[in-house]
Amino acid sequence: MTSNNQDLIEDLVLANHILYNEGVLDGFGHISVRNPLDPSTFFIAKSMAPGLVKAQDILLCDLDGVIHDEQKRNSYVERYIHSEIYRARPDIHSVVHSHSASVIPFGVTSQRLRPICHMSGFLGAITPIFEIRHSAGEGSDLLISSQKLGKALANTLGSSTVALMRGHGSVAVAHSIKQAVYRAIYTETNAKLQLESMKLGEIEFLSDAEASATSNMNDQHLERPWQLWKEKALQAR
Repeated sequence: MTSNNQDLIEDLVLANHILYNEGVLDGFGHISVRNPLDPSTFFIAKSMAPGLVKAQDILLCDLDGVIHDEQKRNSYVERYIHSEIYRARPDIHSVVHSHSASVIPFGVTSQRLRPICHMSGFLGAITPIFEIRHSAGEGSDLLISSQKLGKALANTLGSSTVALMRGHGSVAVAHSIKQAVYRAIYTETNAKLQLESMKLGEIEFLSDAEASATSNMNDQHLERPWQLWKEKALQAR
């Protein structure tokens, strides 16, 4: 790992802590960032709880899911989520996989996750759902543990920012770590709001135009919530 990437690694460590602190990740889940010096590789933590990640725990992985580490440490078995999305989407530079609780119901029912407030316009009109049975059969453990399954998930994601994984969780993708953290947190927030609103009656979702406009607007202000989440995470250490 070169010194040129030290700031990026520190942001990745902070992102792990923020996502844990904000209730998106727990003992499971992970976030990665593409290596700007070699886009065919990315950084991700070794297999461990996100809230405990330190800079020395960050590993380098390539787009075949091969870990490049002199200490021969293992990363997450689902690193293929990241490798295949990076392969399919050159525009993407950070990926979050989480099991945030409020999102799960929208991957197992006919109720689709849609943007309900201006903070979650990035969800767009359709949040696709990945059905692992189509690729792994009826008896899988639902984990994305191979290049084949990672590619199938990336195909389902397509050009979207978020995809749900039936009975498992979700994946959020972005152009930067800060944007990925924002999207992962507000995907969970939107799910909570949508679940509560469904109790009251019919929901007036954002229109496609509103979703696009609010997403573009919020992307200009990512530093504001990042600094708040960062300070909270640092205080929690």
